[in-house]
Amino acid sequence: MFLRALEIIYFFYFLSHIPITLMVDLQPLIPEHLYPSELKNLLQWYAAEFKDPMMMDPPVWFRSFVFCEALVQLPFFPIAAYAFMKGGCKWIRTPAIIYSVHVATTLIPILSHVLFYNFPLAPHPGPQTLKERLTLVSIYAPYLIIPVMILLTMLFSSTYNSASLKGNASSKSKKQR
Repeated sequence: MFLRALEIIYFFYFLSHIPITLMVDLQPLIPEHLYPSELKNLLQWYAAEFKDPMMMDPPVWFRSFVFCEALVQLPFFPIAAYAFMKGGCKWIRTPAIIYSVHVATTLIPILSHVLFYNFPLAPHPGPQTLKERLTLVSIYAPYLIIPVMILLTMLFSSTYNSASLKGNASSKSKKQR
């Protein structure tokens, strides 16, 4: 029951990530004229409201993370959404581990940057106060927390790692013969 609840959370996480990535996250990579003004306005509102200058004028290192999101993560989102909607799909284990480790690794420098970087006030103001920094961290934090939850589920749930446990047991019994 608890595992199924987690799978449903993971399903909605991946399903919601598809439009967010396409409509917002990829804007720093894709030529501006390809996006409708409503989506450009949405990004400008978000960046101003939550003081996230990285989305308006991304540093090279951040742009590389967005590139990875487009190239590696975006194709994985519908596959993962399907697997977690269906539930118990053992084949998603290795790709989910790779995804989780990759995303968690990218979020550490992003969160560190938000918390410790001395952001300029112009042209795109970044967070200045602790409250503004924590607000922006709260926007990014689910993209660390949920992948870590997925990683732990893949590593410790008997549903997802039972095949590897059986494989280890059978190889041990073969060695003993």
